[in-house]
Amino acid sequence: MKEASDSTPQDETHLRLMRLLEVHPDITQREMAERLGISLGGINYCLRALVKKGWVKMDNFGRAPNKLRYAYLLTPAGVAYKSRLTGRFLKRKLAEYEALKVDIEELRREMFECE
Repeated sequence: MKEASDSTPQDETHLRLMRLLEVHPDITQREMAERLGISLGGINYCLRALVKKGWVKMDNFGRAPNKLRYAYLLTPAGVAYKSRLTGRFLKRKLAEYEALKVDIEELRREMFECE
């Protein structure tokens, strides 16, 4: 079982994508790719994985004339997964922040010793 702070780059991508979908469910894959700085193929791969796991549901827009527009909705299981990812991500970022504070303090001391 993963520790709370064990998040992978894939987890971070899933979290970023799920946060975006929560706010903009009608966003296109191209817009997702642009906003997240991920290739269109990468977005498609991530979405398929999230749908396969049951964390995101794709619905056609009923009024879309070409029926190619989708709404991407987080399922209840997806909301729970996003919450777990958020907790792991936050724990990791807080640990990085604490380590960075130590590094900054050491660099300050070194600067003052050199003066």
